This record gives sequence, C-alpha cells and structure tokens, in this order.
Amino acid sequence: MPILSIGAIAVSSKGEFIRGLYNIKPIHFGNVVTMGSFDGVHLGHQAIISQLKAQAQGLNLPSMVMIFEPQPHEFFAGDKAPARLMRLGEKIHALFEQGVDRVLCLPFNHSLSSLSAADFIQQILIDALGVRYLVVGDDFRFGSGRSGGYSDLVAAGEEQGFDVTDTQSFLIDQQRVSSTLIRDLLQQNDFAQAAHLLGKPYTISGRVVKGQQLGRQLGAPTANVHLHRYRSPLAGVFAVLVELATGEVVQGVANVGVRPTLGGDAKAILEVHLFDRNDDLYGQNIIVEFKHQLRQEKRFESLDALKRQIQEDIVKARHYFAH
Repeated sequence: MPILSIGAIAVSSKGEFIRGLYNIKPIHFGNVVTMGSFDGVHLGHQAIISQLKAQAQGLNLPSMVMIFEPQPHEFFAGDKAPARLMRLGEKIHALFEQGVDRVLCLPFNHSLSSLSAADFIQQILIDALGVRYLVVGDDFRFGSGRSGGYSDLVAAGEEQGFDVTDTQSFLIDQQRVSSTLIRDLLQQNDFAQAAHLLGKPYTISGRVVKGQQLGRQLGAPTANVHLHRYRSPLAGVFAVLVELATGEVVQGVANVGVRPTLGGDAKAILEVHLFDRNDDLYGQNIIVEFKHQLRQEKRFESLDALKRQIQEDIVKARHYFAH
C-alpha cells in the first residue's frame, strides 16, 4: 500500500482512515476498539492488535484503533517531548498492515485534553462510536489530568453494556517492550535489538522534496525527506538501505540533522545519497532503513572540509556493506 495521502476519510484495500469525530458516520457505529499512541507499532502494540482482531472476529464487528495527533505528550511538552518513532502516515500504514479495519485519529487539542474521564467515555466511546468491546493496554490513562483508567472503563461497560479487557505488558528477555526502550536502543546505535522489538527493521519513510541542491556541489547528490515530527529519534550519519518507489533496494549513506556547516535548519531533515545512482526522485516516496551509525553530525570549518568528510563517510558505508 502506498503511503497514505491523509484527508478527512480515506479508504484503501487495507482499511479505512477517519480523521476527527465530525467525520464519524452512522455506518461507523458499533466497533471493537483500542486506543493509545501506538508509536512504532512494535511487538507490544501488535499483541494488543491481535487481541483486538480476535474479539472483532468473534463479534463479527469492525476493529478500530483510536490514535491522537499530536500525541498527547507532544501536546503538553512540544519540542521537549520524546522523539517520535513514526510520523502519522507511517503509523496509519503500519496499523493497516497489522490488519486493523479502521483507524480513527482524533486531534489532541485543548478541548479533548479538558474532557473528564466520564465525558470521554460518554461522548466518544458511547455516543460517537457505540463501542461494543474495548481492549486497552495495562498502562492506558485518559481524561483530563490522566484521571481515568481501566477500572473506570469496566464500570462504564457494566452500566452501558460493553465489555472491557486489558492486556498485560509484552516482555522480551524480561524487558517490557515499549516505544521508550526502542528510542533508547536507536540512540545507542543498536539497530538489531530495536528491530527485534519492532518486529521489523527501523525505517523512516516519506516523499522526496527539493532541497538547496548543495549535495551535487559537495560531490554527493542527496534525496531530502522532511521528518514531520518535533524531534527525530536519530541524529548523525548512517549506512542505510533505501527502498525506492519501484521496490528496488539501493545502498547509501544518510544524514539526519540540521546541517550546521550549511547554516543550520530549524528542524532536522533526512538527506540520503544513493551509491552509484543519479535517479530523479523528486515527488517519490522512499523508505530508508538504518543499518549502522558512522558518526555524529558536526560543524566543519569549510565546505571543502565537509566535502572531504562526506567522501570518507561514503567509503566507510561501502566498507560496512562489503563486510
């Protein structure tokens, strides 16, 4: 499935994306629901989704994952929030790949954050969605001040006629699988263990945009991708594999950062140089898999020094793939 162009309602062969309660239609009433940030859609999230789908199949009802944008901690902390593993489009794609029927994205704003736990249950779960069965993670909190929890949902379900079940923490090697743990592993350059917890290699995907075209002057033309997040979980120069829109996979080197030698950017950007290629990738979607960190990003005293370092990075990345 191509990366979604996210509108109010988008239907694909994989599932249906709904943005905002105002786009809920009568046909959307009656669901088996889970909710949360689902950043990374890692193995712990996948365990919740498996339980969700099993309950939906048993009740012959659609499965729905409710997510929030921005993620709640981003709303409260802004650019001081933990780096997100996935932008919204990547998350929706990953949820549909797990077999979810519907993804509902609610804008997390002052109005939603101010709802009491009781109002959240009544206005969203009952009145808007007609929830029939609810699956929640063992640490899920909701409502103003994170005042609501599992016991509140169970009590509401007993009163309103829907069932609620919680899921236990998903452990690997006695460690709870979490987005926080995966972020830590990525920062430690442990891509193998991060992939183990994610259930697949860590990637960043997006549409190639026009940059300053300085890469050609530096001897390494790049494809630039905006990260669409407050902060990136990665920073530095990496050996990468790049899947092109054609499905072809190409080796390369990538920089994730603010390009301090070139004046600096307000937000980090992903720049990818493909080995032995000169494709025109503008407007195309690419998927970048991170394999190994070569170095941290730093400021050089001149463009010539940066140019020499880029060539060294390319040599090191080629050596990595050769071994």
